[in-house]
Amino acid sequence: MLRRTLPLLAGAAGLLGAGLATPAPVSATSASYAVPGRPAVVETKVIGRSVNGRAIVAYRVGDPESPNKVVAMSTMHGNEPHTRRILASIRDGRPVTGVDLWLVPVANPDGLARHTRKNAHGVDLNRNYPYHWRDLDGSYESGPGPASEPETRALMAFFDEVRPRRVVSFHQPLHGVDVSTARSRPFARRLARYLDLPRKRLTCGGVCHGTFTGWYMARHGGQAVTVEYAVHPSRHRMTVTAPRQLLRVLGASR
Repeated sequence: MLRRTLPLLAGAAGLLGAGLATPAPVSATSASYAVPGRPAVVETKVIGRSVNGRAIVAYRVGDPESPNKVVAMSTMHGNEPHTRRILASIRDGRPVTGVDLWLVPVANPDGLARHTRKNAHGVDLNRNYPYHWRDLDGSYESGPGPASEPETRALMAFFDEVRPRRVVSFHQPLHGVDVSTARSRPFARRLARYLDLPRKRLTCGGVCHGTFTGWYMARHGGQAVTVEYAVHPSRHRMTVTAPRQLLRVLGASR
């Protein structure tokens, strides 16, 4: 198990234009600004920084006045890179109506840069949340304590602020939609049908310790669902088919 002094979350913020590059700094951690050339985006917010200082960026699309508030996020594990294309396609496309939708394409930018599941501290971020947290080692290294990682704390603060009704957390490679939680099961079944994925019970072989979806539903209620694609989904599916399917299941259009 890791033992170290926790770093402070960096105060500088910046624009992570394509969800990949290290941005130039700006003045505030949670800066909001428009993005030229992206008509779907109505607000952009740097919600925090990774261990190595990369920005974690949330993009708001759709109608901020809509009661249909949703967050979709991807790449909590850096070796699961393909589903971020779903969110980037929505972000970079035509304006969206019928939903107040926040997109977080890359929740673990250091892991993505390193092509590893974990963050730069060697922590599995989806075992680091303060809900049924347990001291885990190996592939599921959970950190020195719950919410020890800056990426985890940034996302927690963001969700505490936004408080969406529904959350879609994209992963790979298990190819299915998790229907194991009763409260979120109706939404999960709809996601499976619209995204053309099988229904699965993703229970981590027992209790899922320190997961984002467990933390979110315990803290905020609502419905948070894990959606898993296969190891190598086609680029067309990620950039064309799945974005259309996701907007449709959320009651949105463009």
